[in-house]
Amino acid sequence: MIVEDQALIAMSLEAYLEDAGFAVAGPFPSCADALRWLEYNTPQVAVLDVSLRDGSSLPIAQALKERNTPFAVYSGLPFTASLPEELKDVPWLEKPVPREELTQALARLRRTDA
Repeated sequence: MIVEDQALIAMSLEAYLEDAGFAVAGPFPSCADALRWLEYNTPQVAVLDVSLRDGSSLPIAQALKERNTPFAVYSGLPFTASLPEELKDVPWLEKPVPREELTQALARLRRTDA
């Protein structure tokens, strides 16, 4: 699952992850779109931007944590120690990140979940 509101970044993430063997849901450009999809689906792993068109992705992070679905944050914002509870103990990848680092982080999350 990709949640990213910048179209070029979203398309790039989708291509990277599909090339790495992931089946991709999304990209979802808004919190509302992602939450609507989550009503009927649960991804194996997710990539979330923190700031979306319609606000924060914290409701998505909370929904994923409730389902024990691993996810990584992929954000232009720097990591800070004072993160909301939903984002604690989650891999933080600061944009831009090398393709290999992104796919390796998600592969580790997917293995941890198995």
